Amino acid sequence: MSYPQEPIDNMAGVSADTKTVETFHEDAVHDAQLDFYGSKLATCSSDRTVKVFDVQNGEAVGAGETLVGHEGPVWQVAWAHPSFGTILASASYDGKVFIWKNEGGNGTYGSASGWTRIKDHALHSASVNSIAWAPQELGATLACASTDGRVSVLTFNEDGSWSVDLVTAHPGGCNAVSWMPVPASDAPDAPITRRFATAGCDTVVKIWEFSDELNRYVEVDQLKEHKDWVRDVAFAPSVGLARTYLATASQDRTVLVWTQSGVHEPWKCTSLHPSQKPEDGAKFPDTVWRVSWSLSGNVLAVSCGDGKVSLWKENLKGTWECISEYV
Repeated sequence: MSYPQEPIDNMAGVSADTKTVETFHEDAVHDAQLDFYGSKLATCSSDRTVKVFDVQNGEAVGAGETLVGHEGPVWQVAWAHPSFGTILASASYDGKVFIWKNEGGNGTYGSASGWTRIKDHALHSASVNSIAWAPQELGATLACASTDGRVSVLTFNEDGSWSVDLVTAHPGGCNAVSWMPVPASDAPDAPITRRFATAGCDTVVKIWEFSDELNRYVEVDQLKEHKDWVRDVAFAPSVGLARTYLATASQDRTVLVWTQSGVHEPWKCTSLHPSQKPEDGAKFPDTVWRVSWSLSGNVLAVSCGDGKVSLWKENLKGTWECISEYV
């Protein structure tokens, strides 16, 4: 597998340099995530394992550490903010989410590894397809989206216990979840908005917000432009951005970028146009599986079923342009 060596920041394009990592997985690799500092790389696979590598000078070192315990393919991994420690979550087809913590050391989990499984979250009755840690300001909170149609929000409390909120989100299954960044506020005591988006097999993207009055997450918006399963959803980081950006990818071969000027303002939608041929419209060549933002929030990466990853940036006219493509 390969990943960009440098951050995606410039208008002219993106560095074409890549680094290839031998993951030592025995089956398909489904996800790869660098931690906050870019010093560790976690991967997961259909071989039911998670592997963690140290990264030095842009290269993964050694054979990595192997974390085992899942009983099915592992679809996704996610790093918590480092203020909570070296913590990694993994989501699997077996319906479970494991949360791992590293206390130092090396080896394979179950022997001399520094990794300990600190939480087994087994509330879902079907595959857990997506996990996402909330912004640091919201504490150690993990959202988990499942084929059973529900999203569970798992929170670590100050007394060392875990609490769970359940949301019945999408009939037929939930494919992805993403947290909205905490909006900047000039008032230091202003209440913090807790919001996340979910993508479903019902072709709908839903926005959820925590209600202090009801003490639970409630649906506040539905985005309905897609015509088939919505495969992924991703909020952009809010670094210096005047609006909230949300990207969605679908089985209908489209990618939509939604913008909102304020938490109570309507959402506006723009389609990416991968082809210069008018007859092709806004369709990509195949199902669009994943969308991901750069750290600065101004470049969007799109992963398509044809094996290509394209990078997109909004120009001064508000049109999204493809600035680079990887095969």
